[in-house]
Amino acid sequence: MAVIMTYKGYLGKVEFDEDADEMHGAVINTRDVITFVGRTVKQTRKALRDSVEVYLAHCAEEGVEPNRPYSGKILLRLTPELHARLIELAAAEDTSLNEFAERTLARAAAAA
Repeated sequence: MAVIMTYKGYLGKVEFDEDADEMHGAVINTRDVITFVGRTVKQTRKALRDSVEVYLAHCAEEGVEPNRPYSGKILLRLTPELHARLIELAAAEDTSLNEFAERTLARAAAAA
């Protein structure tokens, strides 16, 4: 079972490696690879913070913009029929498709 830790908006997915007696993590909401390891929860949280800070410092030194956590914008490709049905459902609730989709996805995420 994985656990999610956060630091500066970066989400670190952590899994326990029983053989190594360590927690291994990777940042999951950026395209760049950021990993970290710890033996305790406290060490693992510190490792996430340190890894993100090293990543941000490296980007600054290289003069490149770091990949930031997701912006909150997504592009969905739907069938025309589903698109039309979602527009109908949103209109029936007197809301925009964006608001309807955000509410529906938030309910699905909360139920997961």
